[in-house]
Amino acid sequence: MKTLARNLLPNRLTFKHLRGDLFGGVTAAIVALPLALAFGVASGAGAQAGLYGAICVGLFAALFGGTPSQISGPTGPMTIVSASVFTQFAGEPAIAFTVVMLTGAFQILFGYLRLGRFVNLMPYPVISGFLTGVGCILIIMQLEPLLGYPSQPSVVNALSVLPSDLTSPNWHAVFVGVLALVSVFFLPKPLTRIIPAPLLALVLCTVAVIWLDGAPIIGAAPSGLPQWQMPVISFAVLNEMLIYAAILAALGSIDSLLTALVADNITRTFHNSDKELVGQGVGNLAAGFAGGIPGAGATIRTLSNVHAGGRTALSGVIHSAGLLAIALGLGPLVAHIPYAALAGVLIKVGIDVIDWRFIRRMHRAPRTDLVLMLVVLALTVFVDVMTAVGVGVVLASLVFVKEMAELQVSAIQTINDPDHHQLFDAHTAERYRQYRDDLMFLHLSGPISFGAANELTRRFANVGEYRVLIIDLLDVPHVDSSAALALEEVMQRAAEDNKHVIIVGMTFAVARLMGRLGVLDEVRETRLCETRADAIQVAVEYLQRE
Repeated sequence: MKTLARNLLPNRLTFKHLRGDLFGGVTAAIVALPLALAFGVASGAGAQAGLYGAICVGLFAALFGGTPSQISGPTGPMTIVSASVFTQFAGEPAIAFTVVMLTGAFQILFGYLRLGRFVNLMPYPVISGFLTGVGCILIIMQLEPLLGYPSQPSVVNALSVLPSDLTSPNWHAVFVGVLALVSVFFLPKPLTRIIPAPLLALVLCTVAVIWLDGAPIIGAAPSGLPQWQMPVISFAVLNEMLIYAAILAALGSIDSLLTALVADNITRTFHNSDKELVGQGVGNLAAGFAGGIPGAGATIRTLSNVHAGGRTALSGVIHSAGLLAIALGLGPLVAHIPYAALAGVLIKVGIDVIDWRFIRRMHRAPRTDLVLMLVVLALTVFVDVMTAVGVGVVLASLVFVKEMAELQVSAIQTINDPDHHQLFDAHTAERYRQYRDDLMFLHLSGPISFGAANELTRRFANVGEYRVLIIDLLDVPHVDSSAALALEEVMQRAAEDNKHVIIVGMTFAVARLMGRLGVLDEVRETRLCETRADAIQVAVEYLQRE
């Protein structure tokens, strides 16, 4: 309960980075506006639902979340699932918005259960592939608006129509886009210290559009207060409601934490995963009440914020305040911003996001890391982020398990000559030497897991003749259930062949697991010894009695 209470506390807003947070929040709001409207329409809930989803999720995720520079709002993956929700409950919008509220409740529960920390276990090649893939997506998806055409829904679509659009571009839009690119790349540093280059580029391009009529602009935004929604639970469809809410919560959580990793990589900070989940949950809970669609950490908006100077939660609050001001009547101030200008700014963001640090080292990276990075990159660009990260983590885990299994297998030794090992004192080594033809001394060290379990049983399938098996676990701090059952099989084979079995020095953790699994109960004649000397002494007594 203390963890939940701590994570539910709102962030303390600081004004130490006021200038950067102000410009970052304003820039993010301008970038977020067309995206929020488009996602709202795509979800089936309407443009205003997209706008208020961006306002609520952005505000409360900033106030309660664990990633100071992150900007949250409706995203592509969340919108796709949301569209299914609003289609399923088309005649009952109150139930659809209740699903959004339940999504937030699930995310708060995820934060309380501390599930966010597992995303931090992601290996760097996966993060690198994800970052570079996001950068490539940003660049490719903005080529159409740069040419004066509507943005395509996917990278594949954008690449398929690009050749024909290149033959007949809107030159007004191209000029505006190039002006934006030149501005963000080449504006003098003293000027950009006063006003960030992305915001200045948008201002210059908006002024240019006044004389260059013909470049597509954002246009009017919906205005007015939201229609507040009260939660409605229908027991007839409760199962479907919970399933949709759980899917949205899981999707939004992963999306947000991946964006948090991107923000960390750029700002050189560390986010609080569990608090971020709570913040996203509070945001989606509020979005449901306000009649908004659910959201998550938004990579494009977060990167726009960071590159414009945003560093603290204040930037997220300003982003939401800006969108709220637009919704309450200030829409005409941004209506003339050209899409090509946004495209130019976002192309620069995409170039900066690409992980050039890893790319410069690709020729020196291990082959497995290189392949992993390229696989994640390709899947991010041509499939989707969730699939890319999921496949990347699975592949990285398999590589890790293989390497660890090889190390664990190398730590499984059969000791035949006691003189060449530091395991025995002189007296014990002498006694072992006298009876070694009748002893099988199996020494294990380090943690033993499922990766080495099969090799453990395989090695003892065809061992030589012996009368006493000694299994030395003094240097084993941990075994998993697979390794414990493999040890049981080794002991059972020895017992079935009328061999004596002695186990040396189980730690408390090992003994607890083997006791819980009933391993020793299966081999009732097993003797337990605390030291190797005791084990050799018991083995000698066995041999002398026979």
